[in-house]
Amino acid sequence: MLVSRRSRVASLAACATILLATSACGNDKAEEGSAQQVRLYGTDGNMLNSYPAELKERANLVDGMKGTTPLTPLPEDFKSRLRSVDPALTDYLYAAETYDAVVIGVLAAQLAGSTDPAAIAKQIVGVTNNGQRCENPASCLALARAGQDIEYRSVSLTRAGFTDEGEPATASYATLTFDGQQINDGKTEFVGAGNESAASTKAPPKARKQPSGDNDDQEPLVLGGLLPKTGDLAIAYPPMAAGATLAIREINAAGGALGKPVTWLDGDDGTSPAVAKATVAKHVTDGVSVIIGAGGSGISREVLPDVVKAGKILFSPSNTDSGLTQVEDKGLYFRTAPPDSLQGRALADVILRDGSQKIVIVARKDSYGEGLQATVRDELQKAGIADDRLKLLTYEPPADAKAPPVDFTDGAKEIKDFGADAVLIIGFGESAQVIRALADGGVQIRH
Repeated sequence: MLVSRRSRVASLAACATILLATSACGNDKAEEGSAQQVRLYGTDGNMLNSYPAELKERANLVDGMKGTTPLTPLPEDFKSRLRSVDPALTDYLYAAETYDAVVIGVLAAQLAGSTDPAAIAKQIVGVTNNGQRCENPASCLALARAGQDIEYRSVSLTRAGFTDEGEPATASYATLTFDGQQINDGKTEFVGAGNESAASTKAPPKARKQPSGDNDDQEPLVLGGLLPKTGDLAIAYPPMAAGATLAIREINAAGGALGKPVTWLDGDDGTSPAVAKATVAKHVTDGVSVIIGAGGSGISREVLPDVVKAGKILFSPSNTDSGLTQVEDKGLYFRTAPPDSLQGRALADVILRDGSQKIVIVARKDSYGEGLQATVRDELQKAGIADDRLKLLTYEPPADAKAPPVDFTDGAKEIKDFGADAVLIIGFGESAQVIRALADGGVQIRH
């Protein structure tokens, strides 16, 4: 896969070079003499079936929008199990990653024979590497109770386990396309990324066999949610919540962990540092060992010092900021979502395949938005897109639900004056205001 991707990048670079000289690559350009049209692109924060609702009566503006998201081809059985939790589910973004984060955290506790976060943390990377292969909570818990080292594989973790830093060594990305106001699954394409050799080979501490008999003295394992029930990322909450609920349901159906049912305490990150910090404080008071979240990378950066100070684990299913790989975490931060260093390449491929010549990358002003923006810019430059054909813009996301919506009027004018034919929008639900501003500013959006 890596060889074929290098070949593709090389061919894209050649195509981009020809484009700059002749405008001859691709067949998706506006007809000569017509007004410049802009094709929209998005990322995991806005490529959801629930996103058009953010545009209300102008939902048709997303028609034709393309983008990427970390996603593996999900088995129909898994989707069906998620819908048994939430029959209204229309998106599956980060559902698998949330499910796997919960299961891995519980398996690590079972192997550690403890609810102590420090002991659990030492087992998490090992759960995914170099043991006996197992693929569901029941079989994995049975092995762990017997003191057997395991290698967990499941819906989001299929090719390789975690790196030493506690994140996936490999990833799968999907290219999604809006047809009308819905993502057309028939047009979805999947591509692999990463390197299996990056998976950790370090041996975890020896697994502890669960003692037989009563476990009356054993405290139950408590996990706490730090997911975006409210705020800019709330559109991604339903699949994440369904993934967590399904994991807890199946773990407890298989006998729980450490001889007791696992307890789940719900919690909101609000896509807001203040809300998230309050939730973390409550989880600490309530004896949570593993916190599942936060939803946004910037929120995790804000709360991680509090989590580490309390000696708890922060395990995110959706953080993609590449900078978090080296964050100071005392070994207590993990994620099932792949870093944006991998997604940036997939996004650049999608944009270049359409023959784009003048590209604007608009990002929410935080570690997720600006980090991915820089990665995509670098990948486009490697493919031959010159600096004068790239423009980077940012916007301040609302501080909270009561704040005024994003005002992107000036940015829309810059994009129109630049003569862009492609606009990548990196954001969450609030980024719908960017699309509105483009349309209001006279930018013709291509469908």
